[in-house]
Amino acid sequence: MNIDWAALGTVFGVSLVATVALVGLFTLGIVGLSRQPGPAAPGGQAGGSLMLARAGAYACFGLCAAAVAYGIYLIVA
Repeated sequence: MNIDWAALGTVFGVSLVATVALVGLFTLGIVGLSRQPGPAAPGGQAGGSLMLARAGAYACFGLCAAAVAYGIYLIVA
């Protein structure tokens, strides 16, 4: 039995980086959705940054879903 240690190390490294990236993106999405509206400034609205955080959270979740779909595509193809 012969093990290609370089290939095994490459697979380990790519798996580690992909896992950390996906968990980071998902965490950013959860943080974006957990934002609470702050007090409104006099004469202003506080909803602008909340809408931006929610849009960023949905973008993070979309990127996570795309990465998972790409991984499934690589496995099935």
